[in-house]
Amino acid sequence: MSETKEINEVIKELKSLSDPRAVEGMAKFGIRGEKRLGVSIPELRKMAKRINKDHKLALKLWSRKIPETMILASMVDDPEKVTEQQMEGWVKDINSWDVCDQLCMNLFKKVPFIIKKIKDWSRRDGEFVKRTAYSLIACLAWHDKESSDEKFINFIPIIKSGVTDERNFVKKAVNWALRNIGKRNLNLNKVVIKAAKEIKKMDSKAARWIASDAICELTSEKIQKRLAKRG
Repeated sequence: MSETKEINEVIKELKSLSDPRAVEGMAKFGIRGEKRLGVSIPELRKMAKRINKDHKLALKLWSRKIPETMILASMVDDPEKVTEQQMEGWVKDINSWDVCDQLCMNLFKKVPFIIKKIKDWSRRDGEFVKRTAYSLIACLAWHDKESSDEKFINFIPIIKSGVTDERNFVKKAVNWALRNIGKRNLNLNKVVIKAAKEIKKMDSKAARWIASDAICELTSEKIQKRLAKRG
């Protein structure tokens, strides 16, 4: 099968799975993006499993700029073949929070130089570029079970630098990053609660919301019991 035929077959399958009603439902949750087809994440995962890792196909899928092809690209790309140039190009194309978060969860968190990109993108102005930095911190805090507490403590200054951003998609990602670090273990829970109390004192509506929400969850009986069981 030629590369052109292969990409066309994938697009054809995606279009056969399209659901206009799902597109309407997604819009209610702020999930937008031009040319959206309304294909569910489980369906995209099934396709990705059949395709397996294919870097060239991933690049072609992303270039179509359809939210579903972009998400599928993140699922089939090989993190070992991803370059900084590719990441810079892709992050600038993001125009919906679900594409951002899927890209972080499926691909970007696995590249070897991700800490550098988090630092770079947290200082950028673009809403989704900045969201990517904090979504990546949240993803690493959730999935990276092996790293030391120090790695995540080092993210706290980066989080503090983003808490005054009033833009919805940024502040929610900053909050997500803070909460996920605080849910790793009891030590980080205490570190994050302390940081959140400092953030709450800032003269910023976004900072106060981020801090209050994080403190509420991280001090809850449910989270404290879960962390106590882990020891």
